[in-house]
Amino acid sequence: MEKIKVIIENKQKTIRIPTGVRLLIRRCCHAALELESFQGSAEIGVSIVDDDQLRQINNEYRNIDSSTDVLSFPMGENGNYDKNPETGAYILGDVVLSIERAKEQAEQFGHSLQREIGYLVVHSVLHLLGYDHVDGGLESVRMREREEAIMTSVGLPRGGSYVLTEDER
Repeated sequence: MEKIKVIIENKQKTIRIPTGVRLLIRRCCHAALELESFQGSAEIGVSIVDDDQLRQINNEYRNIDSSTDVLSFPMGENGNYDKNPETGAYILGDVVLSIERAKEQAEQFGHSLQREIGYLVVHSVLHLLGYDHVDGGLESVRMREREEAIMTSVGLPRGGSYVLTEDER
């Protein structure tokens, strides 16, 4: 793996981005590409938005008029990516993350906002690399295993269950 450029834009004013989150996002992108043995230089765009902005993007690009936690927009298919003519880096795609939803989910699952942001970024980078979980099954299990391996490599292992107990519902 050569050079990885992660372009991060905060496009919302709803929630203050904690110190260190930009570095965390870069670390998660690097770790995902390294553990997936990505070859060559790469560029990834990460936009931090609020729930309403993500709902609008979801509606515009997927015709789904609701918010979600993160969207991935891969720029390649089957391991083939366009190259930035100026840098020679592969353009993997864009990640759009709702900071509001990340905060809600961190509270819901009982872990830090940093872990939730890291997880959402890793999840999305795997989508940029061609992973999919929509139909469930083995591919979904494989993706989940990769997510946790990457999260552990950046020091954010899963500390608890993602299943809510009766008292938490």
